[in-house]
Order: sequence, then structure tokens, then C-alpha cells
Amino acid sequence: MNSFPNKSLVAIAIASMSSGVLAHGYVSESNDGVAASRAALCKYPTSDTNERNTNCVAIQYEPQSVEGPDGFPETGPRDGKIASAETALAAALDEQTADRWVKRPIKSGTQTFEWTFTANHVTRDWKYYITKPNWNPNASLSRDSFDLNPFCVVDGNMVQPPKQMSHQCNVPEREGYHVILAVWDVGDTAASFYNVIDVKFDGDGPVIPEWTQGGQIIPTMNLKVGDSVYTRVFDQSGENVAYRT
Repeated sequence: MNSFPNKSLVAIAIASMSSGVLAHGYVSESNDGVAASRAALCKYPTSDTNERNTNCVAIQYEPQSVEGPDGFPETGPRDGKIASAETALAAALDEQTADRWVKRPIKSGTQTFEWTFTANHVTRDWKYYITKPNWNPNASLSRDSFDLNPFCVVDGNMVQPPKQMSHQCNVPEREGYHVILAVWDVGDTAASFYNVIDVKFDGDGPVIPEWTQGGQIIPTMNLKVGDSVYTRVFDQSGENVAYRT
């Protein structure tokens, strides 16, 4: 009995697998980009100060692979997983504190954002979002962190971009540390690439809220060594998953 697979079926299978992995890219600063993405700075040092993000784990080897479901903000990655796009490879990128990541200087007004594509693909569009003036830099990135009206939209016209291209965007006024979210929506798959960019404007930035007493935790049982504890936070709208631990 002939046990070899049909060559045409193998070709179809390979083509099917390839179609979902061709598109890869990241925000860079190798030529005229104002700031590289969090993932890119895990692999490549800054162009002027030679700083680099540390303890990035696997994504430092593949900064081009922060890929997740498209449709942000209506769908897309869940709150708390926006920086990683829910990609296990990039899970470390979801860590968020005021001093966790290298920040690149930026000013409001016209700025250049540069993309490097290791494998380009037909594109629907690119959209850029920025955190609100009063965002909390010590809370996980969520939709509530961002102004969900993109400050810059670039039409991809459903064609393949060159291996490197730049966008001119008018960055809103902010002070201090902020995060820009750049989303590349691939045109012929159900995926987008999510790149967060850590930037610092002049000024002190948002005031980090102080801890306040919000109530008591009344235990109902004694914990044993090795037990795990997690928290769930509720407000007037229900559970706020951004604060779940």
C-alpha cells in the first residue's frame, strides 16, 4: 500500500499554514522613527543612549511577532493583555509600572512613526492610540487607559507595504510618561499586530493616585502553606478585570 501523502494535498496544507504567518512587523527607529516599540527595544538598543528593555523573555528574539485578534477596540486583545496581544511569546510585555520600561523622548505635534516589516502583507490600515491624560501608569493597560479615538489613521489600501515605511502623525499634547498603541491591521487575515510604545513628554505627567482604604477583607477560612489567593475588584459597573490578580 502506498503510504506517501498526495503532493497536491501537502502543497495546499503548506500554503494554508503559510498564509497566517507571512505578515510580521514592528515599530522601529532605525532611520527616522521617533520611538521604537516596547518589543523592539527588547532586542535592539535605542539609537542614541544604547538603552534596551530587559527581562523580556521570548519576545526579545521575535519583536515582529506581537500578533493577536483584530477589531480593537470593539474586539481584539482583552484588557490587561493589550501589550502582548494575548500572544504567549510576548506575555512579559503586559507588565506595567511607571518605571518598568525604557521611555523615548517625544513632543506633541507632527512625529514620524517607522515600521519595519520582516514579512509584509496586504494591509487594511494602521491606527495609533495614546493613553489618557489621567491614566494610571501602574495599572495594567486596558481600554480605559487609552483615548479610544485614534489620533492617527493611515489607510493601507489593501496593498503590500514596502519592507520599511513611515507615517507622519499629529501627536496630542501630553505630559510625562505615556503609552502609544500602534495597531497594524492585516488585510487578508483576522489578525492585527499590536505595538505599544513607551514615550515621555516634557512635564511631570499624570499624578499617581495614593492608596486609600476601600473596605475590609473578611476571611472565611484559614489558608494553608502553598494555597493561592487572587483578587477580584468590582465597581458600580460590575467586575473590573483590569485589576484582577
